[in-house]
Amino acid sequence: MKALLVYPSYPDTFWSFKSVLPFVSKKAAFPPLGLLTVASMLPETWEKRLVDTNVAPLSDADIEWADIVLISAMIVQVPSAKEVVRRAKLFGKTVVAGGPAFRADREEFPEVDHFIVGEAETILPAFLRDYECGTAKPMYECTEHPDLGTTPLPAWQLLNFEDYVSMTLQYSRGCPFDCEFCDIVIMNGRRPRTKKTDRMLRELQSLYDAGWRDSVFIVDDNFIGNLIHVKEFLPKLAKWQKQRNYPFRLMTEASVNMANDTELLRMMSSANFHKVFIGIESPSEESLEECGKKQNVATDFCSAVQAIHQHGMQVMGGFIVGFDSDTSSIFEQQLRFVKNIGVVTAMVGVLNALPHTRLWHRLQAEGRLLDGLSGENTDACVNFVPSMGRETLLEGYKRLLATLYSPREYYARISKFLSSYTPTSKGRIMWHDVKAFMKSMWFIGVVSKARFPYWRLLVKTVFTKPKSFPVVVELAILGLHFERVSHRVMEVSLS
Repeated sequence: MKALLVYPSYPDTFWSFKSVLPFVSKKAAFPPLGLLTVASMLPETWEKRLVDTNVAPLSDADIEWADIVLISAMIVQVPSAKEVVRRAKLFGKTVVAGGPAFRADREEFPEVDHFIVGEAETILPAFLRDYECGTAKPMYECTEHPDLGTTPLPAWQLLNFEDYVSMTLQYSRGCPFDCEFCDIVIMNGRRPRTKKTDRMLRELQSLYDAGWRDSVFIVDDNFIGNLIHVKEFLPKLAKWQKQRNYPFRLMTEASVNMANDTELLRMMSSANFHKVFIGIESPSEESLEECGKKQNVATDFCSAVQAIHQHGMQVMGGFIVGFDSDTSSIFEQQLRFVKNIGVVTAMVGVLNALPHTRLWHRLQAEGRLLDGLSGENTDACVNFVPSMGRETLLEGYKRLLATLYSPREYYARISKFLSSYTPTSKGRIMWHDVKAFMKSMWFIGVVSKARFPYWRLLVKTVFTKPKSFPVVVELAILGLHFERVSHRVMEVSLS
């Protein structure tokens, strides 16, 4: 049996980092961890081939080779996923589909033969048994949340590491919080499940043994969701890293309450975490209350962000406009807020109602849901009737992006960030980092409108915070990406 695992392509978004990839001579930011894990769940006797269409196109020869085609996709990948399904069926192949895209709207994929809805550890074995007996059903669905000890090691051998900026691993699933707009609780539950420390270290070792030496994104819903377990894991992770001369620079996603725990911050710093994404959302307490983000209410974000920066971890922040409590003043509030707290990588998006979330059900009951969900909240797409009006929301959003990612504002935030940042990340400078810096000197230092603030910042950093120089170069390159994406958003028609 020959199994072709296909990962559909992403559009060019804030999260795709496509503008950055040429600087580091890579083809994609992250590999498809879900498919790599599913590959390890398939029978050992099967031949397996992975095609990540963000790295290389799916060829007819790949499809002809396969007996069965397995696809996993996020909502933002739906257009590409439809094309993959269409081509696979033209060759008469059996198509199996799983992931958030197929949980949300299966009617969009009438040609899919078998849907896997839920966590694969609980569902895939039953499908495989039925498939090999010739009795496979169209739908396999389960809401049970498995013990992550049953999750196999990813099939790293299917990847070409040279294609990617960062590898991905998962330590836990689930989040203790239940924000109205978020679909994590629906998919992974409110009780965070973690892998045992020895099991997680074995996974890290497998990646190390496969030859990877660079950034690793721990793609948890909330890395600190189970604080007791994570504090047991981090010291052993730090020891593992130190024994191998810190082969991995780590980043993850967490909730802002991490800033209140100095012990946790020290542990994460010792384990070589250098970035953390936090859903900050809004400066408006009314909006935070509305969406159930109670952990953020009354938080002093200036102090919180500063505490994280002081422990060598750069905060990447998620922000949202378009809550019912928001008025037309929210755009100026967000701009001042992002600037004051010193978050450089600020992912500001428009609120969208993801299928089957509490927000989706509420807006459906109110008759306010619209078609047009893209799965990407930074593309000026709105799938509901906003209380402030669609035109007011999108015009304000475009103005906010235009200012937020202008060279003047962006480089001012980098300076603000540097005032509290204490670099602690350990590990070697990679050759692609050097190439990225050399390219930045031309594409930003000569060609870009940001050339003057770019050179001023580099010179200042060399003399005042030389250890922060690699981070500053990276942020300058990211700024070029964010500016290009925001310009494209500003061209979106409101009609």
